[in-house]
Amino acid sequence: MRSPHPALPALVLTGIVCTVLSVALLVLVAVEWAPLMAFDRSVADGLHSSAVVRPDVTRTNRVLTDWVWDPWAMRALVAVAVVWLLWRREWLLAIWAAATSALGSLVQQGLKAAVDRDRPRWPDPLDSAHYAAWPSGHAMTAVVTFGILLWLLALRGADRRLRTAVLVVGVVSCVGVGLTRIYLGVHWASDVLGGWLLGAAFVAVMALAYGRVVSSREGTPE
Repeated sequence: MRSPHPALPALVLTGIVCTVLSVALLVLVAVEWAPLMAFDRSVADGLHSSAVVRPDVTRTNRVLTDWVWDPWAMRALVAVAVVWLLWRREWLLAIWAAATSALGSLVQQGLKAAVDRDRPRWPDPLDSAHYAAWPSGHAMTAVVTFGILLWLLALRGADRRLRTAVLVVGVVSCVGVGLTRIYLGVHWASDVLGGWLLGAAFVAVMALAYGRVVSSREGTPE
């Protein structure tokens, strides 16, 4: 029987580190810490200046952010995994994957409403976005999605080459979507960083919770 915790120390460490860092970043954003605000503005101004004179690059970024790495495209990947798990009659794992994706979206929207941070504003905007800025929903959803997929592969003892391929695609997607959001001027850099940290922390906590439930049901030691 495979362990419900294929990488327990890494999960615990990831959960603790990312939670602490995301809470610290949240506090700095909430109190509008001047050095962070200045950094965000500097990055935003620099990228916006480049984007307005590079319409070809801007169009590419919009296609990537609105289609390839859109949150609904990410959720569709999870939906495929859930359907596959249901087909294999792995009910608990299917529920876990669906719940992690759905709850991640709820956490993200709740934090947006609570923090209520303004997005960057431009006289010549290149894109538009809804809701408040922190954390970046695109960035958090990408991390949650690939975190779910990698956890499922680890639980099932998938071939190392497959896990490596998914990891590479995941890293490129998570970093890439974060950069598109900043480049298009709809998020501050710290919004994207917050999305990455929160996504990693959330998946780690949910994976640990899943392992505890399975251990309890099967009577296996932690």
